Amino acid sequence: MCGLDGSLAAKRGQRMAKTWANMTAAELGTEIETGRINPVELCEMQLSAIDRHPLRDRIYVRVLPNRSRAEAMAAAARAKAGLRRGPLDGVPISWKDLFDTAGRATEAGSALLRGRTPQADAEVLRMATLQGLVCLGKTHMSELAFSGLGLNPVTATPPCINDDQAVAGGSSSGAATSVAFGLAPAAIGSDTGGSVRIPAAWNDLVGLKTTHGRLSLRGVVPLCEMFDSVGPLARTVEDCALLLAAMEGRPAPDLRGTSLRGTSLHGTRLLVLETVALDDLRDRPARGFDDALSRLSRAGARIDRASRPEVAEAMDLAVTLFTAEAYGIWGKTIEAAPEKMFPRILERFRAGARVAAHDYVAAWRRLHALRRIWAQAVAGYDAVILPTSPILPPNAHRLLTDHDYYVAENLLALRNTRIGNLMDGCALTLPTAQPSCGISFMAPPMTEDRLLRLGTAAAHALQ
Repeated sequence: MCGLDGSLAAKRGQRMAKTWANMTAAELGTEIETGRINPVELCEMQLSAIDRHPLRDRIYVRVLPNRSRAEAMAAAARAKAGLRRGPLDGVPISWKDLFDTAGRATEAGSALLRGRTPQADAEVLRMATLQGLVCLGKTHMSELAFSGLGLNPVTATPPCINDDQAVAGGSSSGAATSVAFGLAPAAIGSDTGGSVRIPAAWNDLVGLKTTHGRLSLRGVVPLCEMFDSVGPLARTVEDCALLLAAMEGRPAPDLRGTSLRGTSLHGTRLLVLETVALDDLRDRPARGFDDALSRLSRAGARIDRASRPEVAEAMDLAVTLFTAEAYGIWGKTIEAAPEKMFPRILERFRAGARVAAHDYVAAWRRLHALRRIWAQAVAGYDAVILPTSPILPPNAHRLLTDHDYYVAENLLALRNTRIGNLMDGCALTLPTAQPSCGISFMAPPMTEDRLLRLGTAAAHALQ
Protein backbone atom coordinates (compact mmCIF):
# COMPACT_ATOMS: atom_id res chain seq x y z
CA MET A 1 0.00 0.00 0.00
CA CYS A 2 2.83 2.36 0.85
CA GLY A 3 4.38 1.68 -2.57
CA LEU A 4 1.04 2.37 -4.24
CA ASP A 5 0.61 5.58 -2.26
CA GLY A 6 4.12 6.62 -3.25
CA SER A 7 3.41 5.92 -6.90
CA LEU A 8 0.18 7.92 -6.77
CA ALA A 9 1.97 10.77 -5.04
CA ALA A 10 4.70 10.74 -7.68
CA LYS A 11 2.14 10.84 -10.49
CA ARG A 12 0.28 13.65 -8.77
CA GLY A 13 3.55 15.53 -8.42
CA GLN A 14 4.27 15.06 -12.12
CA ARG A 15 0.83 16.38 -13.06
CA MET A 16 1.31 19.40 -10.81
CA ALA A 17 4.76 20.08 -12.27
CA LYS A 18 3.38 19.91 -15.79
CA THR A 19 0.56 22.27 -14.87
CA TRP A 20 2.87 24.74 -13.14
CA ALA A 21 5.30 24.68 -16.06
CA ASN A 22 2.54 25.92 -18.38
CA MET A 23 1.47 28.77 -16.11
CA THR A 24 2.49 32.39 -16.54
CA ALA A 25 4.42 34.22 -13.87
CA ALA A 26 1.30 36.17 -12.96
CA GLU A 27 -0.75 32.98 -12.61
CA LEU A 28 1.89 31.41 -10.40
CA GLY A 29 1.92 34.52 -8.23
CA THR A 30 -1.86 34.35 -7.86
CA GLU A 31 -1.69 30.68 -6.86
CA ILE A 32 0.94 31.53 -4.24
CA GLU A 33 -1.31 34.30 -2.93
CA THR A 34 -4.25 31.88 -2.51
CA GLY A 35 -2.06 29.25 -0.88
CA ARG A 36 -2.51 26.67 -3.62
CA ILE A 37 1.19 26.81 -4.51
CA ASN A 38 4.04 26.77 -2.01
CA PRO A 39 7.05 28.76 -3.31
CA VAL A 40 9.43 26.07 -2.04
CA GLU A 41 7.64 23.32 -3.97
CA LEU A 42 7.52 25.56 -7.05
CA CYS A 43 11.25 26.25 -6.80
CA GLU A 44 12.05 22.55 -6.38
CA MET A 45 9.88 21.67 -9.39
CA GLN A 46 11.70 24.25 -11.50
CA LEU A 47 15.16 23.17 -10.35
CA SER A 48 14.28 19.54 -11.06
CA ALA A 49 13.00 20.43 -14.54
CA ILE A 50 16.25 22.26 -15.29
CA ASP A 51 18.38 19.43 -13.95
CA ARG A 52 16.57 16.80 -16.06
CA HIS A 53 16.39 18.78 -19.28
CA PRO A 54 18.75 17.57 -22.05
CA LEU A 55 19.42 21.15 -23.17
CA ARG A 56 20.14 22.48 -19.69
CA ASP A 57 23.83 23.22 -20.36
CA ARG A 58 22.98 25.04 -23.60
CA ILE A 59 20.50 27.32 -21.83
CA TYR A 60 21.88 27.92 -18.32
CA VAL A 61 25.48 28.94 -17.68
CA ARG A 62 24.97 28.17 -14.03
CA VAL A 63 22.02 27.29 -11.85
CA LEU A 64 21.90 28.78 -8.35
CA PRO A 65 20.09 26.18 -6.21
CA ASN A 66 21.27 27.42 -2.82
CA ARG A 67 20.23 30.98 -3.50
CA SER A 68 16.93 30.07 -5.11
CA ARG A 69 15.97 27.69 -2.30
CA ALA A 70 16.76 30.25 0.38
CA GLU A 71 14.74 32.91 -1.44
CA ALA A 72 11.84 30.50 -1.95
CA MET A 73 11.81 29.58 1.74
CA ALA A 74 11.66 33.27 2.67
CA ALA A 75 8.82 33.80 0.17
CA ALA A 76 6.91 30.84 1.63
CA ALA A 77 7.24 32.28 5.14
CA ARG A 78 5.97 35.67 3.95
CA ALA A 79 3.03 34.06 2.16
CA LYS A 80 2.08 32.10 5.26
CA ALA A 81 2.22 35.27 7.37
CA GLY A 82 0.22 37.30 4.84
CA LEU A 83 3.21 39.58 4.18
CA ARG A 84 3.85 39.05 0.47
CA ARG A 85 5.84 41.89 -1.07
CA GLY A 86 4.15 41.90 -4.44
CA PRO A 87 2.27 39.84 -7.04
CA LEU A 88 5.41 37.91 -8.06
CA ASP A 89 6.71 37.20 -4.56
CA GLY A 90 7.94 33.60 -4.66
CA VAL A 91 8.00 33.28 -8.47
CA PRO A 92 11.32 31.98 -9.88
CA ILE A 93 12.89 33.60 -12.97
CA SER A 94 16.18 33.44 -14.88
CA TRP A 95 18.73 36.20 -15.46
CA LYS A 96 21.02 36.81 -18.44
CA ASP A 97 24.68 36.28 -17.56
CA LEU A 98 25.57 39.96 -17.67
CA PHE A 99 23.66 40.84 -14.50
CA ASP A 100 26.03 40.73 -11.56
CA THR A 101 25.27 38.13 -8.89
CA ALA A 102 27.06 38.54 -5.58
CA GLY A 103 29.71 35.90 -5.04
CA ARG A 104 28.92 34.02 -8.26
CA ALA A 105 30.62 34.41 -11.63
CA THR A 106 29.16 36.78 -14.21
CA GLU A 107 31.04 36.35 -17.49
CA ALA A 108 28.79 37.84 -20.22
CA GLY A 109 29.31 34.91 -22.56
CA SER A 110 33.03 35.62 -22.98
CA ALA A 111 36.24 33.81 -22.11
CA LEU A 112 37.73 37.27 -21.57
CA LEU A 113 35.72 37.52 -18.35
CA ARG A 114 36.15 33.93 -17.15
CA GLY A 115 36.12 33.84 -13.36
CA ARG A 116 34.86 37.42 -13.00
CA THR A 117 33.01 37.35 -9.67
CA PRO A 118 31.25 40.50 -8.47
CA GLN A 119 30.68 41.30 -4.82
CA ALA A 120 27.15 42.67 -5.17
CA ASP A 121 24.02 42.02 -7.19
CA ALA A 122 23.13 44.24 -10.12
CA GLU A 123 20.72 46.97 -8.98
CA VAL A 124 17.76 45.54 -10.93
CA LEU A 125 18.40 42.07 -9.50
CA ARG A 126 18.66 43.52 -6.01
CA MET A 127 15.37 45.35 -6.45
CA ALA A 128 13.62 42.28 -7.89
CA THR A 129 14.87 40.20 -4.98
CA LEU A 130 13.48 42.76 -2.54
CA GLN A 131 10.13 42.33 -4.29
CA GLY A 132 10.34 38.59 -3.59
CA LEU A 133 11.37 37.15 -6.96
CA VAL A 134 13.47 33.98 -6.82
CA CYS A 135 16.71 33.86 -8.85
CA LEU A 136 16.99 30.45 -10.54
CA GLY A 137 20.29 31.09 -12.29
CA LYS A 138 22.16 32.72 -15.16
CA THR A 139 21.54 32.09 -18.86
CA HIS A 140 23.79 31.92 -21.90
CA MET A 141 24.14 34.87 -24.27
CA SER A 142 26.01 36.15 -27.31
CA GLU A 143 29.61 37.05 -26.53
CA LEU A 144 29.67 40.40 -24.72
CA ALA A 145 26.12 40.90 -26.09
CA PHE A 146 27.43 41.97 -29.53
CA SER A 147 25.23 39.90 -31.87
CA GLY A 148 21.56 39.40 -32.53
CA LEU A 149 21.95 35.80 -33.65
CA GLY A 150 22.59 34.02 -30.36
CA LEU A 151 25.50 32.05 -31.84
CA ASN A 152 28.28 31.56 -29.30
CA PRO A 153 30.88 28.84 -29.96
CA VAL A 154 32.93 30.14 -27.00
CA THR A 155 30.38 29.08 -24.37
CA ALA A 156 27.16 27.61 -25.80
CA THR A 157 24.51 28.27 -28.44
CA PRO A 158 20.92 27.77 -27.24
CA PRO A 159 18.53 26.30 -29.86
CA CYS A 160 15.37 27.93 -31.15
CA ILE A 161 12.14 26.44 -29.76
CA ASN A 162 10.77 26.01 -33.31
CA ASP A 163 13.92 24.58 -34.94
CA ASP A 164 16.63 22.87 -32.90
CA GLN A 165 19.11 23.35 -35.76
CA ALA A 166 18.63 27.13 -35.69
CA VAL A 167 19.94 29.80 -33.34
CA ALA A 168 17.61 31.28 -30.75
CA GLY A 169 18.35 34.95 -31.37
CA GLY A 170 20.54 37.17 -29.27
CA SER A 171 22.00 38.42 -27.37
CA SER A 172 19.51 37.26 -24.70
CA SER A 173 19.41 33.79 -26.23
CA GLY A 174 19.39 31.72 -23.05
CA ALA A 175 16.89 34.07 -21.45
CA ALA A 176 14.36 33.38 -24.21
CA THR A 177 14.96 29.65 -24.34
CA SER A 178 14.73 29.26 -20.57
CA VAL A 179 11.12 30.44 -20.89
CA ALA A 180 10.30 28.78 -24.21
CA PHE A 181 11.50 25.35 -23.02
CA GLY A 182 9.72 25.64 -19.67
CA LEU A 183 12.85 26.11 -17.58
CA ALA A 184 11.69 29.44 -16.12
CA PRO A 185 8.32 31.21 -16.07
CA ALA A 186 10.00 34.43 -17.23
CA ALA A 187 13.46 35.91 -17.76
CA ILE A 188 15.38 39.16 -17.67
CA GLY A 189 17.61 40.17 -20.56
CA SER A 190 19.16 43.32 -22.00
CA ASP A 191 18.60 45.19 -25.25
CA THR A 192 21.14 47.41 -27.02
CA GLY A 193 20.02 46.90 -30.61
CA GLY A 194 17.29 44.28 -30.25
CA SER A 195 18.70 41.74 -27.83
CA VAL A 196 15.42 41.26 -25.94
CA ARG A 197 13.07 41.54 -28.92
CA ILE A 198 14.81 39.20 -31.40
CA PRO A 199 15.07 36.14 -29.11
CA ALA A 200 11.56 36.83 -27.83
CA ALA A 201 10.18 36.95 -31.39
CA TRP A 202 12.09 33.91 -32.63
CA ASN A 203 10.85 31.87 -29.64
CA ASP A 204 7.21 33.08 -29.77
CA LEU A 205 7.42 35.17 -26.61
CA VAL A 206 6.60 38.69 -25.54
CA GLY A 207 9.63 40.94 -25.10
CA LEU A 208 9.82 44.49 -23.73
CA LYS A 209 12.62 46.88 -24.59
CA THR A 210 12.47 49.58 -21.94
CA THR A 211 13.52 53.17 -22.53
CA HIS A 212 17.26 53.68 -22.17
CA GLY A 213 17.81 54.99 -18.65
CA ARG A 214 14.50 53.86 -17.17
CA LEU A 215 16.03 50.89 -15.38
CA SER A 216 19.38 51.02 -13.61
CA LEU A 217 22.43 49.66 -15.44
CA ARG A 218 24.49 49.50 -12.25
CA GLY A 219 26.04 46.05 -12.07
CA VAL A 220 25.17 45.22 -15.69
CA VAL A 221 28.13 44.30 -17.91
CA PRO A 222 28.00 46.99 -20.63
CA LEU A 223 28.12 46.81 -24.40
CA CYS A 224 27.19 50.38 -25.38
CA GLU A 225 26.22 52.41 -22.34
CA MET A 226 24.51 55.06 -24.48
CA PHE A 227 22.06 52.44 -25.80
CA ASP A 228 21.97 49.58 -23.26
CA SER A 229 18.63 48.84 -21.60
CA VAL A 230 17.13 46.11 -19.40
CA GLY A 231 13.98 44.23 -20.34
CA PRO A 232 11.83 41.17 -19.54
CA LEU A 233 10.95 38.19 -21.76
CA ALA A 234 7.79 36.26 -20.89
CA ARG A 235 4.72 34.51 -22.23
CA THR A 236 2.38 37.47 -21.73
CA VAL A 237 2.28 41.25 -21.69
CA GLU A 238 1.01 41.08 -18.11
CA ASP A 239 4.14 39.22 -17.02
CA CYS A 240 6.36 41.84 -18.67
CA ALA A 241 4.45 44.60 -16.89
CA LEU A 242 4.82 42.87 -13.51
CA LEU A 243 8.54 42.25 -14.05
CA LEU A 244 9.17 45.86 -15.03
CA ALA A 245 7.35 47.00 -11.90
CA ALA A 246 9.33 44.58 -9.73
CA MET A 247 12.66 45.85 -11.07
CA GLU A 248 11.53 49.42 -10.34
CA GLY A 249 10.04 48.61 -6.95
CA ARG A 250 6.66 50.10 -7.76
CA PRO A 251 3.08 48.88 -8.29
CA ALA A 252 2.38 47.41 -11.72
CA PRO A 253 0.32 49.50 -14.16
CA ASP A 254 -3.36 48.78 -14.62
CA LEU A 255 -3.43 47.07 -18.02
CA ARG A 256 -7.18 47.53 -18.27
CA GLY A 257 -6.53 51.32 -18.46
CA THR A 258 -9.30 53.67 -19.55
CA SER A 259 -7.48 54.70 -22.74
CA LEU A 260 -8.37 51.31 -24.22
CA ARG A 261 -11.88 49.92 -23.82
CA GLY A 262 -11.24 46.40 -22.61
CA THR A 263 -9.50 44.53 -25.42
CA SER A 264 -10.89 46.79 -28.15
CA LEU A 265 -8.49 48.81 -30.28
CA HIS A 266 -11.15 51.28 -31.45
CA GLY A 267 -9.67 54.76 -31.52
CA THR A 268 -6.10 53.43 -31.63
CA ARG A 269 -3.86 54.88 -34.36
CA LEU A 270 -0.96 52.75 -35.59
CA LEU A 271 1.68 53.68 -38.17
CA VAL A 272 3.37 51.08 -40.36
CA LEU A 273 6.95 52.21 -40.92
CA GLU A 274 7.78 51.60 -44.58
CA THR A 275 11.33 53.00 -44.53
CA VAL A 276 13.96 50.25 -44.17
CA ALA A 277 11.72 48.01 -42.02
CA LEU A 278 9.92 46.31 -44.92
CA ASP A 279 12.97 45.88 -47.17
CA ASP A 280 14.12 42.33 -47.98
CA LEU A 281 11.31 40.86 -45.89
CA ARG A 282 11.32 37.06 -46.09
CA ASP A 283 8.12 35.23 -46.93
CA ARG A 284 7.03 33.97 -43.51
CA PRO A 285 7.78 37.20 -41.61
CA ALA A 286 5.85 39.06 -44.33
CA ARG A 287 2.87 36.72 -43.98
CA GLY A 288 2.95 36.98 -40.20
CA PHE A 289 3.04 40.77 -40.35
CA ASP A 290 0.25 41.05 -42.93
CA ASP A 291 -1.95 38.69 -40.91
CA ALA A 292 -1.25 40.70 -37.77
CA LEU A 293 -2.22 43.94 -39.53
CA SER A 294 -5.53 42.39 -40.62
CA ARG A 295 -6.30 41.24 -37.08
CA LEU A 296 -5.44 44.63 -35.57
CA SER A 297 -7.60 46.37 -38.14
CA ARG A 298 -10.56 44.06 -37.44
CA ALA A 299 -10.15 44.85 -33.73
CA GLY A 300 -10.72 48.52 -34.50
CA ALA A 301 -7.25 49.99 -34.98
CA ARG A 302 -6.74 52.62 -37.65
CA ILE A 303 -3.58 51.75 -39.55
CA ASP A 304 -1.66 54.27 -41.66
CA ARG A 305 1.57 53.86 -43.61
CA ALA A 306 4.45 56.28 -44.04
CA SER A 307 8.06 56.56 -45.11
CA ARG A 308 10.33 58.46 -42.75
CA PRO A 309 13.67 59.55 -44.27
CA GLU A 310 15.19 60.30 -40.86
CA VAL A 311 15.09 56.58 -40.12
CA ALA A 312 17.29 55.74 -43.10
CA GLU A 313 19.74 58.48 -42.15
CA ALA A 314 19.88 57.27 -38.55
CA MET A 315 20.55 53.72 -39.70
CA ASP A 316 23.55 54.98 -41.66
CA LEU A 317 25.00 56.26 -38.38
CA ALA A 318 24.60 52.95 -36.55
CA VAL A 319 27.98 51.41 -37.33
CA THR A 320 29.80 54.55 -36.20
CA LEU A 321 27.81 54.86 -32.98
CA PHE A 322 27.63 51.24 -31.83
CA THR A 323 31.07 49.94 -32.80
CA ALA A 324 33.00 52.99 -31.60
CA GLU A 325 31.46 52.88 -28.15
CA ALA A 326 31.74 49.09 -27.85
CA TYR A 327 35.42 49.17 -28.76
CA GLY A 328 36.00 52.16 -26.50
CA ILE A 329 34.67 50.11 -23.56
CA TRP A 330 36.24 46.77 -24.44
CA GLY A 331 39.25 47.51 -26.66
CA LYS A 332 42.00 47.14 -24.05
CA THR A 333 40.50 43.96 -22.63
CA ILE A 334 40.06 42.47 -26.09
CA GLU A 335 43.54 43.29 -27.36
CA ALA A 336 45.12 41.75 -24.27
CA ALA A 337 43.81 38.32 -25.38
CA PRO A 338 42.06 38.50 -28.78
CA GLU A 339 42.56 34.77 -29.35
CA LYS A 340 39.93 34.07 -26.69
CA MET A 341 37.16 35.57 -28.82
CA PHE A 342 34.96 34.17 -31.59
CA PRO A 343 36.66 35.76 -34.65
CA ARG A 344 33.47 37.22 -36.09
CA ILE A 345 32.59 39.00 -32.86
CA LEU A 346 36.20 40.19 -32.58
CA GLU A 347 35.91 41.61 -36.09
CA ARG A 348 32.77 43.56 -35.15
CA PHE A 349 34.44 45.10 -32.11
CA ARG A 350 37.59 46.04 -34.02
CA ALA A 351 35.53 47.96 -36.55
CA GLY A 352 35.12 50.55 -33.80
CA ALA A 353 38.86 51.19 -33.70
CA ARG A 354 38.62 52.73 -37.16
CA VAL A 355 36.07 55.39 -36.13
CA ALA A 356 37.54 58.86 -35.61
CA ALA A 357 36.51 60.77 -32.49
CA HIS A 358 35.18 63.72 -34.49
CA ASP A 359 33.01 61.38 -36.59
CA TYR A 360 31.57 59.82 -33.44
CA VAL A 361 30.72 63.22 -31.94
CA ALA A 362 29.19 64.42 -35.21
CA ALA A 363 27.12 61.24 -35.48
CA TRP A 364 25.66 61.73 -32.01
CA ARG A 365 24.82 65.36 -32.70
CA ARG A 366 23.03 64.38 -35.90
CA LEU A 367 21.19 61.51 -34.20
CA HIS A 368 19.80 63.88 -31.56
CA ALA A 369 18.42 66.07 -34.36
CA LEU A 370 16.92 63.07 -36.15
CA ARG A 371 15.27 61.92 -32.94
CA ARG A 372 13.53 65.28 -32.61
CA ILE A 373 12.25 65.07 -36.20
CA TRP A 374 11.02 61.52 -35.59
CA ALA A 375 9.26 62.42 -32.33
CA GLN A 376 7.31 65.20 -34.02
CA ALA A 377 6.43 63.04 -37.04
CA VAL A 378 4.94 60.13 -35.04
CA ALA A 379 3.43 62.12 -32.17
CA GLY A 380 -0.14 61.54 -33.37
CA TYR A 381 0.13 57.74 -33.23
CA ASP A 382 -0.22 55.31 -30.35
CA ALA A 383 2.62 53.21 -31.76
CA VAL A 384 4.75 52.65 -34.84
CA ILE A 385 4.56 49.03 -35.99
CA LEU A 386 6.91 46.85 -38.03
CA PRO A 387 8.03 43.22 -38.31
CA THR A 388 10.31 42.47 -35.38
CA SER A 389 12.79 40.76 -37.70
CA PRO A 390 12.81 40.46 -41.50
CA ILE A 391 14.24 36.94 -41.28
CA LEU A 392 13.66 33.60 -39.55
CA PRO A 393 16.21 32.09 -37.14
CA PRO A 394 19.26 31.07 -39.24
CA ASN A 395 20.84 27.63 -39.23
CA ALA A 396 23.55 27.44 -36.56
CA HIS A 397 25.92 25.12 -38.45
CA ARG A 398 25.78 27.19 -41.61
CA LEU A 399 26.52 30.36 -39.63
CA LEU A 400 29.73 28.73 -38.45
CA THR A 401 30.81 27.45 -41.86
CA ASP A 402 29.58 30.05 -44.36
CA HIS A 403 31.09 33.50 -43.79
CA ASP A 404 28.89 35.33 -46.29
CA TYR A 405 25.76 33.76 -44.79
CA TYR A 406 26.84 34.83 -41.31
CA VAL A 407 27.45 38.43 -42.36
CA ALA A 408 24.17 38.73 -44.25
CA GLU A 409 22.00 37.15 -41.54
CA ASN A 410 23.72 39.00 -38.72
CA LEU A 411 23.08 42.37 -40.37
CA LEU A 412 19.43 41.58 -41.06
CA ALA A 413 18.66 40.04 -37.67
CA LEU A 414 18.85 43.31 -35.72
CA ARG A 415 18.03 45.70 -38.53
CA ASN A 416 14.43 46.45 -37.60
CA THR A 417 14.85 46.38 -33.85
CA ARG A 418 17.82 48.75 -34.04
CA ILE A 419 15.44 51.47 -35.23
CA GLY A 420 13.85 51.56 -31.78
CA ASN A 421 17.21 51.98 -30.06
CA LEU A 422 18.34 54.70 -32.44
CA MET A 423 15.10 56.63 -32.10
CA ASP A 424 15.17 56.37 -28.30
CA GLY A 425 11.89 54.87 -27.21
CA CYS A 426 10.36 51.78 -25.69
CA ALA A 427 9.21 48.82 -27.77
CA LEU A 428 7.19 45.64 -27.36
CA THR A 429 7.28 42.53 -29.55
CA LEU A 430 4.32 40.14 -29.69
CA PRO A 431 4.02 36.75 -31.40
CA THR A 432 2.07 36.47 -34.66
CA ALA A 433 0.30 33.52 -36.28
CA GLN A 434 3.60 32.55 -37.94
CA PRO A 435 6.10 30.74 -35.67
CA SER A 436 9.25 32.74 -34.93
CA CYS A 437 7.73 35.88 -36.47
CA GLY A 438 6.96 38.82 -34.21
CA ILE A 439 5.34 42.21 -34.65
CA SER A 440 6.84 45.19 -32.83
CA PHE A 441 5.15 48.25 -31.37
CA MET A 442 7.43 51.26 -30.84
CA ALA A 443 6.38 54.14 -28.59
CA PRO A 444 7.96 57.36 -27.24
CA PRO A 445 10.44 57.23 -24.35
CA MET A 446 9.11 56.60 -20.86
CA THR A 447 5.64 55.57 -22.08
CA GLU A 448 5.95 51.91 -21.13
CA ASP A 449 2.72 51.84 -19.12
CA ARG A 450 0.64 53.02 -22.06
CA LEU A 451 2.52 50.72 -24.43
CA LEU A 452 1.82 47.75 -22.18
CA ARG A 453 -1.90 48.59 -22.13
CA LEU A 454 -1.88 48.80 -25.92
CA GLY A 455 0.05 45.52 -26.04
CA THR A 456 -2.55 43.80 -23.90
CA ALA A 457 -5.32 44.72 -26.33
CA ALA A 458 -3.15 43.94 -29.36
CA ALA A 459 -2.18 40.51 -28.00
CA HIS A 460 -5.87 39.67 -27.60
CA ALA A 461 -6.51 40.70 -31.22
CA LEU A 462 -3.59 38.60 -32.46
CA GLN A 463 -4.68 35.36 -30.76
